[in-house]
Amino acid sequence: MENLSKLLKIDNSELARLLQFSLYGVEAALKQALTKYPNDPAADLCQGALQELNTLIHPPTEIINIDSNLADVLQIASPPILTNELKLRRLQNEFNSDKQLALYLGNTQLQSQTDSDLWNEVQRKLLRVPEELALSWHQRALIIAASVGAQSDISNCLPLPFNKHENIYPGLKGSITTQGLSFSNVAPNHPQIAQLNLQNYQGDLQEDIYFLANLVSICIKFIDIDPDLHHALNSIFSFDIMNLHSKPEHRCQYIDALIETFWRMLKAEESADSLSALRHWIDLDEAIHSLVFVPPADRFSWWGKMQQETRRLLKKVVQRALSEGHNIRIRQLSGLYADVCTFSKDDLRLEQGGNLGEVLACLRVYAKINEQEFPGRVLFRSSR
Repeated sequence: MENLSKLLKIDNSELARLLQFSLYGVEAALKQALTKYPNDPAADLCQGALQELNTLIHPPTEIINIDSNLADVLQIASPPILTNELKLRRLQNEFNSDKQLALYLGNTQLQSQTDSDLWNEVQRKLLRVPEELALSWHQRALIIAASVGAQSDISNCLPLPFNKHENIYPGLKGSITTQGLSFSNVAPNHPQIAQLNLQNYQGDLQEDIYFLANLVSICIKFIDIDPDLHHALNSIFSFDIMNLHSKPEHRCQYIDALIETFWRMLKAEESADSLSALRHWIDLDEAIHSLVFVPPADRFSWWGKMQQETRRLLKKVVQRALSEGHNIRIRQLSGLYADVCTFSKDDLRLEQGGNLGEVLACLRVYAKINEQEFPGRVLFRSSR
């Protein structure tokens, strides 16, 4: 433990960083396991191990007493109190009280403290609801913004890499100035994606590879800007859905896993082995679909449709393997959980969203490849 403690204290060390994130993962896994198996004969030892881990990862900080005179010199003061009233308070109140939105977003309230942040928080949440409902709220939000002297601004947008220029939602100008969000065919991919060689593929496959490179980069960018995002990637943590904003160790692990899964898919394609490629495409599809909200985005929302594109591409990979004479069956699990649970494994239960007893999101498709079965994985709503 002494050497581990010393290693964790070394600044600017990748080894120290890797150790810290690994210990976070061990701590989280033990806590979840202890909750699940409270009567396990090793429960007491597990509690002790958690205390040791907590001391190692979160060492006690030294308390420094500052006398009043020194405090005056250093001008130590309480955080300033925000006195500016939100211009978009009406938008906040109407959004928070909308029962139809609550069906898709749960009962969480808007948290932003400034008009700029509030506008973007509202617009990002609308990307998770059915597009028809989102469109009506986009128009409603612009009307409310106009009533306080703010106008739509599509010229000031955060660009996301894609194969076309397209506004996702506008920013504002006038009495409120804030960025919107848009697709851009000149925005760069994530640096680790941009450095990969994507030129070794031909025809439709190269187009699909470029699309996935954009989509992976978009996922990573959204992790930066949307604190509501979670991951449910089984290879990182199988016990629960983890928030990527409040759990920085999971944030790093998920991004690394997403990029690595994309890279492995590329290598499998280079091998010209259609079955290996298919398995790695399924892994990548799972990694992308494991980036979720709580409750999950509606399948007919902007988010749902973006993620479904990987399933469309997956069908093309299946067809390629079928054309070579392989026996392939892929199934996206949906509907009543009781009807599909025999085709899935390590599923996660949620207490909100959708209908009782139904699948909320298919994280991994069920696959049968030449008589070998690979279970899927889903999020489902408790039937209680």
